[in-house]
Amino acid sequence: MLLLQGPSQSIRVGGESRNLSKMLSEKLKPTQANIVQRKYRDFNYFVQDNWQRVWVMALWIGVMAGLFTYKYIQYKNRAVFVVMGHCVCMAKGAAETLKLNMAIILLPVCRNTITWLRNKTRLGVAVPFDDNLNFHKVIAVAIALAVGIHAISHLACDFPRILNASEEAYEPMEQFFGDDQPSSYWWFVKGWAGVTGIIMVVLMAIAFTLASPWFRRNRVNLPKPLDKLTGFNAFWYSHHLFVIVYTLLVIHGIKIYLTHDWYKKTTWMYLAAPVILYAGERLIRAFRSSIKAVKILKVAVYPGNVLTLHMSKPQGFKYKSGQYIFVNCAAVSPFEWHPFSITSAPMDDYVSVHIRTLGDWTRQLKSVFSEVCQPPPTGKSGLLRADFLQGENNPNFPKVLIDGPYGAPTQDYKDYDVVLLVGLGIGATPMISVVKDIVNNMKAIDEEENSLENGEMTSLPSNASPLTTMPKKKPVGQSGRHNNFKTSRAYFYWVTREQGSFDWFKGVMNEVAEMDYKGVIEMHNYCTSVYEEGDARSALITMLQSLNHAKNGVDVVSGTRVKSHFAKPNWRTVYKRIALNHPNSRVGVFYCGAPPPVKELRQLASDFSHKTNTKFEFHKENF
Repeated sequence: MLLLQGPSQSIRVGGESRNLSKMLSEKLKPTQANIVQRKYRDFNYFVQDNWQRVWVMALWIGVMAGLFTYKYIQYKNRAVFVVMGHCVCMAKGAAETLKLNMAIILLPVCRNTITWLRNKTRLGVAVPFDDNLNFHKVIAVAIALAVGIHAISHLACDFPRILNASEEAYEPMEQFFGDDQPSSYWWFVKGWAGVTGIIMVVLMAIAFTLASPWFRRNRVNLPKPLDKLTGFNAFWYSHHLFVIVYTLLVIHGIKIYLTHDWYKKTTWMYLAAPVILYAGERLIRAFRSSIKAVKILKVAVYPGNVLTLHMSKPQGFKYKSGQYIFVNCAAVSPFEWHPFSITSAPMDDYVSVHIRTLGDWTRQLKSVFSEVCQPPPTGKSGLLRADFLQGENNPNFPKVLIDGPYGAPTQDYKDYDVVLLVGLGIGATPMISVVKDIVNNMKAIDEEENSLENGEMTSLPSNASPLTTMPKKKPVGQSGRHNNFKTSRAYFYWVTREQGSFDWFKGVMNEVAEMDYKGVIEMHNYCTSVYEEGDARSALITMLQSLNHAKNGVDVVSGTRVKSHFAKPNWRTVYKRIALNHPNSRVGVFYCGAPPPVKELRQLASDFSHKTNTKFEFHKENF
């Protein structure tokens, strides 16, 4: 637009932009304040940014504190307190919180229920569904602490007190432990409560240890054959020990020493509803995946150990961009299901996932599919490839089942006027689906508006609501069938280390560049293995890149129409430019990838939200 303006107007616009940028920089400078003011301001910002998490955590901690206090006081007023003292109060208080947490730890992983609540209710306004897995981990820590307090209080305090009690002091304990006072520590350990308790502690210790980031993400180098204890497979199988743990927990709760009345043995009461809900979720997965068979349409292996699967869309399978599915391949393991973001758009007639080989299961999956692939013919992408062709002799693809879709933070991108999509490496997968969906929605809106101008009705995708008004012109983004689509601008930043990674989505990037004639999506590719622009060591490649892009419209680094940049993005500059371009707007920031950039992206979103009139809301994918 600046090229079409007169010199004075161009200078004026440029001057206004520089003035706005200067004012924004001044606002973002740290202000001089005493420590009390800074702490109060930081606390205020924290509450504003995290009020959903704050009230959920406060409620949870409050309920635990109430249950612990109730049990502590109850046992302090019982006869057993004379012998066992405060130890039994601590043990029973911890046990009550343990029962609560063993019940609610299942709720954050009831994915069907959470997806339904996200899609069909307004609870997402107050409940941070994006943090379901983080809450699951926090509850696990609370369980570990409660188990420790409960076990130590009994083993190191209560049982020795009973063994050393005088005959007179032991008399009130006879109704619980028998007329003959226990004479050895083994008496307590060999009973139902002792055996089930010790086995549970061992199984929990195994599951918690193998679920830690060091083991789950292969950060621990163990000698063979102990190396099988690291990786996702070990985490997945050890987590299913919970079936044994919950069975033992119910038995332990029934066989406890100090309670005889059945209605006071409340363990099963805590667990009943969550266990039934979770079991129902697993049955739904088994039933739904078995009736929703998928046909493999295309397989491709790309540089960087990435496998792409294009599958037929099962009947009635509807999803939103940003959501994910679970994939099962019996040729690798009939039991394991692994989550992957959907890279196709809802309007596509297929479902696709891009899978990077990072563990045992993904490595084996790539191996079994590579066996049916061949080097691609001229004009086709990938190192290896296999396509399903109607009426021809097709490869014998391994059987694949899918389950889902499941809700994820990125699916809510349509709620924002402007979106900043950031993908690190294979973390670009949900963002690719969003980019395609935005282009498809804008195209559909244009078609609808054209039909409305002509007084006609055209058939549009089935995932939109019916027209409720007579044909007439409406503002962009508010046409009848797409009145829930608010996004008018998107910024996509894909950061990857390897140049070969750009092959993963080359077709999508070129398609978007061609279809986005309105310039709704601004795409940036960053290759971090090359020195930053302006550095003398990357000057030659920068010059060749500019010449080739100007002449042929193709970037020499990525092989797409999207020009690549070098080194890492300056995120402060990115946020600043968006704030200048979109004052008084809500910007959704969506990130998927490795943890390192999360802190900076979240902090910048908070800083720019509080110091400018552009509100940035940060969302991170959790797997």
